[in-house]
This record gives sequence, C-alpha cells and structure tokens, in this order.
Amino acid sequence: MTRPLLDVRDLAVHYRTAGWMGRSGPPVRAVEGVSFQIAAGETLGLVGESGCGKSSVGRTLLRLQEPTRGSALFEGRDLFRLTAAELRPLRRELQIVFQDPYSSLNPRRTVGASIAEGLEIHRMLPKAEQPRRVGDLLAEVGLDPTAASRYPHEFSGGQRQRIGIARALAVEPKLIVLDEPVSALDVSVQAQVLNLLLDLQQARGLAYLFIAHDLGVIRHVAHRTAVMYLGRIVEEGPTDDVLGAPRHPYTQALRSAVPEAVSGAAASRTILLGDPPSPVAPPPGCAFHPRCPSSAVDARCRTERPALRPLDDQQVACHHAD
Repeated sequence: MTRPLLDVRDLAVHYRTAGWMGRSGPPVRAVEGVSFQIAAGETLGLVGESGCGKSSVGRTLLRLQEPTRGSALFEGRDLFRLTAAELRPLRRELQIVFQDPYSSLNPRRTVGASIAEGLEIHRMLPKAEQPRRVGDLLAEVGLDPTAASRYPHEFSGGQRQRIGIARALAVEPKLIVLDEPVSALDVSVQAQVLNLLLDLQQARGLAYLFIAHDLGVIRHVAHRTAVMYLGRIVEEGPTDDVLGAPRHPYTQALRSAVPEAVSGAAASRTILLGDPPSPVAPPPGCAFHPRCPSSAVDARCRTERPALRPLDDQQVACHHAD
C-alpha cells in the first residue's frame, strides 16, 4: 500500500481557560482524537459547524499552534516531534491560504514583496531573479505581472485571494491547507477561485486540506470528506458517498440544510434543535445525542461514545448508523 503524504493520528488540541483565583479552569477540547490521511494530489474536505475545531486542525498541522497530543506524519516524519530547526526546511512543503485575503497580506508591502518573502526566507532564488519568478506566479493565478508593484488595498477580494495563493505556491509546496478560502468572496468569484485551485492541483500535483462549511463547495473540490462535530470526526469517506448518502444523523442534517431547487424539498428538511454543547464540558456518550433527531437514540447513545467504524466505503461514529 502506498504511504500517504500526510497521516494524522489521534490529534488533540486543548486550550487553557482561566479559573477561580488565577487557577487554570477546565480545558476547551477544541479537537479530540482526530485521525485522517491525505494522499499526494488528493483533496480532503473538512466540514462542520463554526466552532467544531476544523480550523484548529489545520493550524496545528502547520505548527502555528502546538498539539496537546497525537502525531502528524508528513512523508514519514512526525511534524509534532521536530525541533524548530528541523521543521524550518519542511515549511516549504506545507503552506496555508487563509480565509480573509486582506488581513493575511501586509498592507505596507507591495504584492511582489509579499510573494517573494518565502523565496528570500528559504533562499530559493538570487535577489535579481525574484521579480521574474513573482511575475510568473502572478500570471499563473490569473493576474497581470505588473500587479507586483501595487499594494493589497488596490485589489478586489478575489484578486487578493489569488495573491495569497501565489504566495503559497512560491515555495513549491506539496500540501496546502485552505482555511475557508472562498467564504469571504462573492459567489461568482468563488467559482473562479475554486476552478483555479483545481487547475493548480492538476498541474502541480498538489494535495489540499480544504476546510469549509459550505457543502456545495466541498462537493465541487474534494475527493474525500470528513465531517466534524464538537472536535471529533463523525463521518468520513468518498465525497459522493458522504454527501450523497450520509450515514450519520449530523451529516444528514447538514445535507438537508442545503437549498434544493426541487418542489417540496423544504418539507423533508431536518432541523437541529438547540446549540452545540460546550467543548469545555462535552456530554457523555455520543456528543451529538442531545440534538440527534433520530428516534433510535437510547441509553447507549447517552453513555457510550461511538467509535469511528467502517461501514461500506465510509467510516461512521454512530451506534445506529447501520
């Protein structure tokens, strides 16, 4: 079996909280026991409600924050066990595109300087050759090379996101974490940026961890999809299976919330009652059971946490999925 490009095992990310009289309070369990794999040239979509922990997963993989436990094997090397000096050359291989294309760019630096920054840090090109490389990257993402001399505020949101993509591409990565990369853009611009990402993936053999809450976007770009709820993956598998025939009640509710241009579609929509539980004090058993619309909820759901288990081509964390 071919070794995956990235193999994440039992990842947990807890945040400290302040307690009484300066003491530490109970931790926020943002991510709890997440495992997945991404092959070279593959896109894994990571979806879920706001606050489910999906962005924490992406940022932790890049060591923008530290994990509480777990491992992340990138081409066989555990990213979480590397020192800062050992991690430095690997940062070329893993890049990120952020949700807000404006705040992710330095407003005091020209676009060309922002894109060339990675080339300088990793000493990939002599200074004299960097402008040509920056121009090539801008052209690759659909912008005029002369844009290099302008500043971020002179561009639209979609253009700024293209600049962010060019900056990530500059160091020739193998894996890019895309953290809600189109959610701040107009719908027509979203389609353009998504198609650009697909073209770049095909041309460069890139792997993507695509974090989003829009199932329509995930269906368009992801080969496989993992659904998160309260810090855990509750369903994972090929995108057509997970979104076309979801097995977990939470995934079914997310799927039913997608607007359908079919008469009577609203009548079959599943409405989740209440808010997600607090990650500081998650409920016992299945974390979804307080909101689960299924009539099969029983004492086992309330007391025993379901493990992620194979079911056909998918994996599902539900006692009654079959």
